[in-house]
Amino acid sequence: MTIQLHDTLRGKKVRFEPQEAGEVTMYLCGPTVYNYAHIGNARPAVVFDLLARVLRRRYKLTFARNITDVDDKINAASIETGRPIDDITAHYIKAYNDDMAALGVQPPDVEPRATQHIDVMIAMIESLVEKGFAYVAEGHVLFDVSSFERYGELSKRDLREMIAGSRVEVAPYKKSAHDFVLWKPSTAELPGWDSPWGRGRPGWHIECSAMAEKHLGKTIDIHAGGQDLVFPHHENERAQSRCAHDGAPFARYWLHNGFLSLNETKMSKSLGNVLLVHDMIETIPGEVIRLALLSAHYRQPLDWSAATIESARRMLDRLYGAVRGISVSDEARRAATVPDALLEALEDDLNTPRALAEVFALARALNKANEENEKQSLAAQLYACGELMGLLGDDPEQWFAGHVEGDMPAAEIEALIEERNAAKAERDFKRADAIRDQLQAAGVSIQDSRSGTTWRRGG
Repeated sequence: MTIQLHDTLRGKKVRFEPQEAGEVTMYLCGPTVYNYAHIGNARPAVVFDLLARVLRRRYKLTFARNITDVDDKINAASIETGRPIDDITAHYIKAYNDDMAALGVQPPDVEPRATQHIDVMIAMIESLVEKGFAYVAEGHVLFDVSSFERYGELSKRDLREMIAGSRVEVAPYKKSAHDFVLWKPSTAELPGWDSPWGRGRPGWHIECSAMAEKHLGKTIDIHAGGQDLVFPHHENERAQSRCAHDGAPFARYWLHNGFLSLNETKMSKSLGNVLLVHDMIETIPGEVIRLALLSAHYRQPLDWSAATIESARRMLDRLYGAVRGISVSDEARRAATVPDALLEALEDDLNTPRALAEVFALARALNKANEENEKQSLAAQLYACGELMGLLGDDPEQWFAGHVEGDMPAAEIEALIEERNAAKAERDFKRADAIRDQLQAAGVSIQDSRSGTTWRRGG
């Protein structure tokens, strides 16, 4: 089976074919580092990490995810907090990478920072000016949207209608309200670099075009990001890149994940309902958050709620419960293969709901198995599925024993279970029931069997 991907530009699912046999280039718009990433920012990071894992099974992948470390929001954060810009960006770059790692997101092959590519941006802007696609006005350089006839194709917008319906106040140096900034002047207190147009800094859109060209080439295979970036960011990237490169395609496939809402309400700082991953991982295992983000198809909207988290937690309990107590050697894990049905689901435009159904079918088969060799073989396959999807990375016993601040420590739980077993042996059932109730009140459920008593968190 060939990989199928939904291309935003063509508006349909199409067969994926890289421009170079056996090699793929992919670019994902990364964070603007002025604050911690929220759960909506985490969705593309997790989704396209999974795509990278799938692609690496077939191809040599070069995956770039950028860092925007020069931006007006960063400048505003510096002014508000009194902290130097470099301190702010360094702190949030590390926090972003640490937080995404907690969600099982593997590092990209290339992580370009905007401030390290100013020369490339200036060169691209100069080319656009020379070719007549950009103009200089009052220290600014702006892209002339009307010069690119195919503007609006990606976002399915008609430029003439946008102009006619525009209510944006046009800056005096702009020819049109829709012309966007490639370079703007900087005052003494703001970051700035020398350029042919005076000391200044780049616009947001030119950063990604320049970094993608530098590390992946003039035409890349896949450009990915959230649906909120289709317009204007990706539309503008596409326009300036095609014009700078004499009409050569910028990206051969455009992929966008759907929006994420919170309790059926759009996340917004003004509403105070933004969930920061940095805070969430203090109380929620990263694998739970990852599975929750993968539970819906990536192009569909995803509503985030306590029920979403609880469902993902219980799903992982079932998977860890299936492999619990089964010893699988490193050799068996290396030899294990991912079932074809799961691969077909993931290669069909990352159909994670179908892929997860295959994972749970395997877990059910494991639960029903009686022969030890069969159990080990199925468990090894389940671990192989987990490695591909970024799940089942914990030891099963640690998974069920794991706790966050405020939870009852595992040692205390074990001690209470021993005390309960002793009470049962002495036929003190009142005490045994009281200990069970105490554990349940602490969010710990226990299960008695012939082989002993097991326990897990989450009731």
